[in-house]
Amino acid sequence: MRGGTVQINWHDLQPVLSLDFHPASRRLATAGADHDVKIWVIASDGSDDKLPTATFQSGLSPNGTAHSSAVNVLRFSPSGEYLASGADGGGIILWKLHSTEDGDAWKMHRTLLFHHKDVLDLQWSHDSAFLVSASVDNTCIIWDANKGTVHQKLEGHLHYVQGVAWDPLGQYIASLSSDRTCKIYANKPQGKSKNAGKMNFVCQHTLVKVEYQNHDESKPPVKSHLFHDETLPSFFRRLAWSPDGSFLVLPAGLSKHSSEVVNTAYIMPRRDLSRPAIQLPGASKAIVAVRFCPVLFRTRGSNSDGFFKLPYRVVFAVATLNSLYVYDTESVPPILIHAGLHYAAITDIAWSSDAKYLAVSSRDGYCTIIEFENEELGQPHILSGAKKVAEGNITCEKKPLSGDSMEVDVDASKLEMEASPVAVGVTLQPVLAENATLRTGEVAEGNVPCENKPVTVDSMEVDVGANKVKKVVSPVAVKVTPPLVSTTNSASSKPTKKRITPIAIN
Repeated sequence: MRGGTVQINWHDLQPVLSLDFHPASRRLATAGADHDVKIWVIASDGSDDKLPTATFQSGLSPNGTAHSSAVNVLRFSPSGEYLASGADGGGIILWKLHSTEDGDAWKMHRTLLFHHKDVLDLQWSHDSAFLVSASVDNTCIIWDANKGTVHQKLEGHLHYVQGVAWDPLGQYIASLSSDRTCKIYANKPQGKSKNAGKMNFVCQHTLVKVEYQNHDESKPPVKSHLFHDETLPSFFRRLAWSPDGSFLVLPAGLSKHSSEVVNTAYIMPRRDLSRPAIQLPGASKAIVAVRFCPVLFRTRGSNSDGFFKLPYRVVFAVATLNSLYVYDTESVPPILIHAGLHYAAITDIAWSSDAKYLAVSSRDGYCTIIEFENEELGQPHILSGAKKVAEGNITCEKKPLSGDSMEVDVDASKLEMEASPVAVGVTLQPVLAENATLRTGEVAEGNVPCENKPVTVDSMEVDVGANKVKKVVSPVAVKVTPPLVSTTNSASSKPTKKRITPIAIN
């Protein structure tokens, strides 16, 4: 594995606010404060002493001819045919891939205008037919991408909606806002006349606070907010579903133990989206983005201290304001940590479709690209046939608590989730650079309680019948300091202090 900050002019040295890999190639799209969307080709010569290269291919809206303001987010459709970009002012543009004599070209296909304030996040439905957007106007909008019309408007948040995620199985949409709440919307098709079967999302859960047991047993439990408030120094809270839809990871988490405040991310099992089941070990800065590797990997049989029971390993990246953590579902500690690569806040994360590259964008105008060797992350797991995910009630037995295809181990004793600091030089298993086809099946819905008031969430206890199993999370301050590099040849607009540049990681 190798990687570091690529020293090229991505967006005229202005903040890079979002990036995404094409689902069928190694083309990387980036969006910035220069109002432009650019397409790059990421490649490597295989040399151990050189970083991956980013070669400019095209600019979609140079000189503000399409977007007239900063582009905050862009996402390729799962089909690879479209690219959606959202900007300040509320404008969303759909770009369509065309084949020409000179090669492939992205051309403006449709403009979506309904938001009256900045668009901060976007997510496609699994079939590329719909798009959901999150905005500073406190709403989410579901768009019919084929017609270019508003299908449904989701309201209820009291402040900016900074992240949105569409369940790959099509049943849920989750939104995260600076009003310190996460809303889970379930698809409840209208069942009368011509509207029968029409997609209709209804708020099923609102996650607001968590309840901690008071040290003084004579006093009532203490309630604390799950998420950071609007003072979080980032416009983005990019949440994400796992590729198989078995769990959801929420950034911007805030866990308060006595007087200590810990930054965290919450893992929500599909079986029970009313409260978190797992809390990731504490990070030194607030977590602003989560992105899953699109490839599922074979298990290694090292799940002795893990909390997931899956027939494969899921790998995901979590970005704080200044660091990058990579986790898998077979271990509690992160398998990789990158820190100190950027001067300004990290804004987005993207994985290439073959898990070969992991890219990170930052407000300092630069992007970091990490390249994994063949099979370094593991061998791809191919799902055979359609996988059926069943939902239902939790049974009162002393056995693993099933979260659909995800399970959380519980027993009668306390489960410690302590993560030890992991050095950057951690040795990983190789990653196969071939695409893995992910097939998902139907979702069998069970009875789900729906309340009109916010749901009080307890992230520290999992109820199993009469027993309560307490998860104790020990915060870990992890610092990985890369070597300082002289900036004699750096651009004049860069900070005058020394810039931390590419680190070769073996």
